[in-house]
Amino acid sequence: MRPSRSVAAALATAMLTSPGLALAGKPSTTAPAANPADDGAKGRLKADAIAGVERQTKLVQEMVDSVFSFAEPGFQEFQTMEYLTGILAKNGFKIERGVAGIPTAWTATWGSGGPLIALGSDVDGLLGLSQVPGSPELKPQVEGAPGHGEGHNSGMPLVIAAAIAAKQVMEKNKIPGRLMLWPGIAEELLGSKAYYVRAGLFKDVDACIFTHVSSEFSTGWGDMGNTGMVSVEYTFRGKTAHSAGMPWEGRSALDAVELMNVAWNMRREHLPLTQRSHYVVTEGGGQPNIVPGKASVWYYFRDKDFASVRTLFDTGNTIAKAAAMGTGTTVTQRTLGYAAPNFGNKPLAEAAWANIKAVGMPQWTTGDQTFAKSVQQANGRELKPLAGEVAPLSTPDTREKSMGGGSDDIGDVMWTVPTITVRYPSNIPNMIGHNVLSAIAMATPIAHKGAVQGAKAVTATIIDLVTTPSLIAEAKTFQQTVQFKDQKYDPVLTATDQPATHLNADLMERMRPKLKPFYYDPAKHRSYLEQIKVAYPEQ
Repeated sequence: MRPSRSVAAALATAMLTSPGLALAGKPSTTAPAANPADDGAKGRLKADAIAGVERQTKLVQEMVDSVFSFAEPGFQEFQTMEYLTGILAKNGFKIERGVAGIPTAWTATWGSGGPLIALGSDVDGLLGLSQVPGSPELKPQVEGAPGHGEGHNSGMPLVIAAAIAAKQVMEKNKIPGRLMLWPGIAEELLGSKAYYVRAGLFKDVDACIFTHVSSEFSTGWGDMGNTGMVSVEYTFRGKTAHSAGMPWEGRSALDAVELMNVAWNMRREHLPLTQRSHYVVTEGGGQPNIVPGKASVWYYFRDKDFASVRTLFDTGNTIAKAAAMGTGTTVTQRTLGYAAPNFGNKPLAEAAWANIKAVGMPQWTTGDQTFAKSVQQANGRELKPLAGEVAPLSTPDTREKSMGGGSDDIGDVMWTVPTITVRYPSNIPNMIGHNVLSAIAMATPIAHKGAVQGAKAVTATIIDLVTTPSLIAEAKTFQQTVQFKDQKYDPVLTATDQPATHLNADLMERMRPKLKPFYYDPAKHRSYLEQIKVAYPEQ
């Protein structure tokens, strides 16, 4: 809906009175005439862009619910791609599909002159996490199917709404600048962004805003505490034989896998406390009375910096070779993904946080709080209401020291161009990540409201970037003098490593026909909950 004059005026006032939203300096006499000349003009531009997001509230709801219903895991986001790029094409963006050799990857670009601002978010779901949204009880929508148990269905809808609103303001006011939207494909596999960087996707980008679902509204700068990571699959090949009749003729590839795993687990005692490593056996043979001639194990190696990740990778490779030698087998390896440590840009984070503070939290209703509490109670989680205040700016001085943990391949972009992550409040506090609990709220008013509010902060930050040349200059200086002071981008990917686009293909060939009857139809239903006949507490 369109905000009233009083609402728009209040937004403009908030933009002018919030700290950090003033122009970083008066434009020079050579600055484009379209650039705002004072803080008042800039505040009005931001208020106009935020009003543009507000007008897209219904579209955001439809996008969030639709992508949730597609439930596509990494490298299989075909329906998601067609749907989102279709919306962007209708709004004047030029679409390029199949970028970086990934069939479901794409870019959407618009504009001319001025800075190039990249906007991204992840779109993939997780295996086995199908869940009926709006149901506090755990109940799969399609047994065994993927689901959005991380909430990636909400990020690109946020980005699209923010980009459309900013584009409208830039067109109206003849502000030069370019926007490039891109999706995080197969983020749960750490499978795409390092390949984007290698392909030069961000070569001419001046700054990047990334978004990620959360239960809080925040951003930060510096070392964000995420680990770097390499994903690698080792495949051992031996010789089949009758397991009882002539086992001496065989060479078990499964023995090699087991020997590698035992050796790695023994090595853990002598690895840094910051490392995280885990594996799954992806192939272990066909039946017990045949000595396995082929077996594979898939490892994630994680640590805090580039050099430590490379050390873990080299150690794993050595152990794999030793296991092959010890079992009379051979081994090959394939790098399936990579993620650099995360490092947020200070000037960008400070500008975005000021906008987050200015737009504030969503207006949660009694129904929203009741639903959140019911989910927590039904699943034995600690009770905590939906957040009422914006989180403080996260800095190296305010964050607890990280001893290792999760990874996000936005780090590869962060080491390429000045980048931040904006975390927006579309989920319930105290849920478990990569779990069906994190899927319950992701097609409810909580998810919709959080995405809309996040889009307001992002669109305001886009306006900052295209009207304040000094902000981009400061962001680039920070990256060169602070971020790059002690580390440089050093991925383990080689020129011959290719995206693992085969992953999840067989699964989705089986699951897609079962999922299609559950796709959201916004032409017939006001919301996905209405379509699937799930009641939500009264607003």
